[in-house]
Amino acid sequence: MKQLSSLIAGAIIMVATSAYAQKALKFNDVFDFKYAKSQQLSENGKVLAFSAQPYRGNAQGHIYDLTNNHLLAQIPMGTEPVINKNANWVAFTIKPSLLKIESASKKEKKELKNSLTIINTVTAEKFEFENVKDFKLSDDGNWLAYRLDQKSDKKTPDNENKITDKNTEKKDKSKLKPDKKDKPLKLIIVNLKTQETHHLDNILNYDMSHISAQILVSEVFKNGIENQITLVDLNRNMTSTSIMNDPGIVVSQISWHPKNASVAFSTGNYSNDDKRRRKHHLHIWHDKKSKLTEVTIPEKNWFIGKTAKIDWSEKGERLYFETRPKLDKKIDKKKYETPDDLVNFETIRAQKGLKIWHNKDVQIKPREHITWDKDNKNRHYQAVYHVSNKQSIQLATPDMNNVNLHKERLSLLGQSNNQHLEKIMFDGFFDDYYAVDIHTGKRKIIVKNTRSKPVLSPKGRFAAYFNKGHVQLKNMQTAKLYNLTKEVKSSFSDDQHDYPTEVLGYGFAGWMTDGSAVLVYDKYDIWAFNTTSLKAKRLTYGKKSNTRYRVIKLDKNTVGFKQDSSIFIKAVNLKDKQTEISKLNLTNNALTKVLTGKARFDLLKKAKYSNKVLFTQQSYHQFPDIWQTDINFENKKQITHLNPQMKDFSWAQKPELISYKGWDGEDLQGVLIKPEGYKKGDKLPVVIYFYRYMSQRMYDFPKMTLNHRPNFPMFTSNGYAIFLPDIRFELGYPGRSSTKTMINAAQKLIDLGVADPNKIGLQGHSWAGYQSAFMITQTDMFKAVVSGAPVSNMTSAYSGIRLKSGLARQFQYETGQSRIGKTLFEAPELYIENSPVFFADKVKTPIMIMFGDKDDAVPWQEGVQYYLALRRAGKDAIFLQYEGEPHHLKKFPNQVDFSIRMMAYFDHHLKGKPAPLWMQEGEAFIEE
Repeated sequence: MKQLSSLIAGAIIMVATSAYAQKALKFNDVFDFKYAKSQQLSENGKVLAFSAQPYRGNAQGHIYDLTNNHLLAQIPMGTEPVINKNANWVAFTIKPSLLKIESASKKEKKELKNSLTIINTVTAEKFEFENVKDFKLSDDGNWLAYRLDQKSDKKTPDNENKITDKNTEKKDKSKLKPDKKDKPLKLIIVNLKTQETHHLDNILNYDMSHISAQILVSEVFKNGIENQITLVDLNRNMTSTSIMNDPGIVVSQISWHPKNASVAFSTGNYSNDDKRRRKHHLHIWHDKKSKLTEVTIPEKNWFIGKTAKIDWSEKGERLYFETRPKLDKKIDKKKYETPDDLVNFETIRAQKGLKIWHNKDVQIKPREHITWDKDNKNRHYQAVYHVSNKQSIQLATPDMNNVNLHKERLSLLGQSNNQHLEKIMFDGFFDDYYAVDIHTGKRKIIVKNTRSKPVLSPKGRFAAYFNKGHVQLKNMQTAKLYNLTKEVKSSFSDDQHDYPTEVLGYGFAGWMTDGSAVLVYDKYDIWAFNTTSLKAKRLTYGKKSNTRYRVIKLDKNTVGFKQDSSIFIKAVNLKDKQTEISKLNLTNNALTKVLTGKARFDLLKKAKYSNKVLFTQQSYHQFPDIWQTDINFENKKQITHLNPQMKDFSWAQKPELISYKGWDGEDLQGVLIKPEGYKKGDKLPVVIYFYRYMSQRMYDFPKMTLNHRPNFPMFTSNGYAIFLPDIRFELGYPGRSSTKTMINAAQKLIDLGVADPNKIGLQGHSWAGYQSAFMITQTDMFKAVVSGAPVSNMTSAYSGIRLKSGLARQFQYETGQSRIGKTLFEAPELYIENSPVFFADKVKTPIMIMFGDKDDAVPWQEGVQYYLALRRAGKDAIFLQYEGEPHHLKKFPNQVDFSIRMMAYFDHHLKGKPAPLWMQEGEAFIEE
């Protein structure tokens, strides 16, 4: 078999020896780099569609015929492709142009509409439709249905567009309260063979059958009295059958059976004006019998809410749906209505804004607020309806509120942290895990109070989990527990774990389909443990070559591995970072390499009903374009060429792995990327970007974006070297240990003759922002630092709140990333010793701090504290406050602005370029 390495080498040589005059990247050059978004592979493996999205600009839809690798069509502004099951049509949502969006006022933006373009993959016919709210393509490609994104006919339903004409019992309009968000629109139905169109007014919800030319629609009118649910036969001249016509009736969710013409849908009624407490009902319409069945709610006094999801299993034996307990009656807030109310204490106090924080609260109020929104306001609990015996089973309940839903499994993993909510506030996340039988709803405890997530065998007979350095197997029928790894001469504990918590394992690859074995990872290999004999069998042999093997799962519906099957394996050499893709034959344990070379390989998709496989290969010099091959990887072809402009730019020399010592003498690595044209002996300005482990990026193509981190090619093509080092930490002393490690790493660059010792800068964000802010209090080795969102004072941050999660920050210091390992009261000296703010007077390095003032992870006042301390000590410090931004910059203008300022900052301090005015004098406040 021809190895792929020659293809990769050819691609790299092509870039390096291009006849074009290579030039340095500019910021606007980054805008043009495109990525394949929303990739869709047809089930027959013949069509690929995606949206080619530039970093800044208009998307373009791409359609490829994979039988001949031909680009069928390019669709301007095409996004979110949909391929129907027969793969004869591809539909793209057409978004307004970037100029229209950016130049529109807030009011005008609300009026911007999407359109729709569909392409026939056989005939290349193209149809375009304007003002499209949403759409559906039939599986056979004969029909298109879409709603016009404009107001529907407001006439009463006895007009000409009403599907059926009947006498309906009138109901008091005052009792019908439609949801404001429910916007019924005109539905257009297109026969794609004849181009004949039909339209139906006032359609709120709709969906098409998978196997028959039928569409279920929910007609909703302004007064609600004439609402109805109708089945329309598309092949019989739009003949309609009214299924339900109760006043106020409305459909919230629809799911057609995958194998027959039955359809499940949930209905609510506008007669209840409390929208959150409206009781919905789940129905199944059996078309062959013309029969309507209501699915019974398994729990008494529970109901189905509007947002509850419904979905069939792959073959339609089960319908999964969601329920929730009956909610307490809504309490009406007292309002000022009479003169007496103005002086009535009860009415006055009803207008208060108050949250009472109590030491007996299980959770602090911000966390309670967030979990209430998630777990109470909109929380539904998983249930299932078994078609064969017409039984509904409740799978999740408030005391075990989550099941890991896999629609093809007979036993599901249940999960609950209810008993550990207070503990989570200080010690991190813990859960209790259960095996849940989908036929009975009965649950059995697997393990309680654990950080380690178990894996459950397909039928629920066994469970495996990691505990105290070993893999435990639990027989769920007998509750007996077996230590699988105590006799195995290999470690299954993560040797890179450097937190003040129990060490976790490397994880699990999965189960054999029949539950006869569980596949477990050690540092390097995959092991199969027989659940009867408890004997271990090693399936791969990576330790000798320092190679880590891990299973690749392409089909989310797969329940387990069959005994006679082959599975895809990703191999990574932990020393040189080179990756390979192999196939492991589970019958004879043979491992066959199918993709190999000095690159990173990733399998993307496999077609459902063919042997077509898509993959990418990438390196620092090779963009991850999409390739196709067959299941045996014998015929590999590159499909896309998304960024040919790469050849125009000076990129970099081939990245190198550099070895150095960690704080405790451990061997660590980093990736050094030198500019194109570098000659041995040249001493370069270096920007070090880091976080924790970075050397695994050796073969990654650099992300062509502008955000909170440096754009690597931007720096290397402008004369910098970039270094990405690994960092390890000492418990209790994260600042000291990371500083020592970084000094060792930087010194290695100096010793190699690459780094100019007077031109080394640091850039880090969040945890790395903290590290860089601390490092300059201990050493003047670095000549400039750009620190994003750093914690500067662990004593004040300790009792702060992570606004996004609502959690107290204490757990982060005691057991989490900050690795102090003790409370502030037990070891205040450690919190002070690791806080940059207390040593601001020692700083000799210029620093630029960046924060968004709506940071939801690190309080932005942490940046203010450090800036003010540095300012008070007379140090060279600049603080960039980006208004309205969270932990990572989200707004494009701010991303660009920060990127430009970051490079200007390093250009001045590491290259000696003139400082721009804002760096010399700042910018005065101006009210806009």
